[in-house]
Amino acid sequence: MTGFANIAVPPEIARGVLRGDRASHGHFFRLVSPRVLGMAWRMLGNRMAAEEVVQDVFVRVIENASDVRAVEALVGWVRSITVNECLMRLRSPWHQRRAAEEPDDRIDDLDGESRVAGESDIERALTLLQPETRMVIWLHDVEGYTHREIGELMGKTASFSKSQLARGYETLLAHWRKQDGKKIEPGTLACHS
Repeated sequence: MTGFANIAVPPEIARGVLRGDRASHGHFFRLVSPRVLGMAWRMLGNRMAAEEVVQDVFVRVIENASDVRAVEALVGWVRSITVNECLMRLRSPWHQRRAAEEPDDRIDDLDGESRVAGESDIERALTLLQPETRMVIWLHDVEGYTHREIGELMGKTASFSKSQLARGYETLLAHWRKQDGKKIEPGTLACHS
C-alpha cells in the first residue's frame, strides 16, 4: 500500500498543470490517478465510487490548479481533495444507500504495482471495517495524518480518531486470529498517536 508521499511529479509537468496546460494535465493524470483511485477505493470499499472520486478530483484539478501557489504543494493539494471527496461520499445518505446496494470488497491490483507478500490480505481485511474506521486507519497509518488532523477532517475529536483506530486494529486482529484458530485477548492492540 503506497500513499501520496511516493509520487514524483517532474517540476515541468507540475508547472504546466498550474498554468492550465492540457498536455501537462494528461501527464499529471497518468502519474497521480492510480494513487487517487487506490486511496479512494481503500477508503470507500467500492470501485465505482472510487472511480467517481478520480473524476471529481481531476475536474477540480483542471478548474482550480491555478490557485495552488507552489509546485511542491500540488500533490499534497490533490491528496487533500481526494480525502475530502471520500469524506463527502461517506457522509452522503445517497452514497451510503448506494454503497450498501453495491458492495465491492475486491481490492485487487489498484496501483498497477507489484505486491509484497501478504499485502492483499491486509487490504481485504480492511474491507471488514466500517467505512469511517477504514478511513481513519488509512489516513493515520498510510498517509501520516495525526489524530488531531483526522478529527478535524471528520468533524470529530482526536479521541474519536484514536478510538476508531484502536477498534479497527482489534477487529483486524480478531479476524487474523480467527483465521489462525487462536483465541483473541481483549485489549491486545494499543492505539498509538
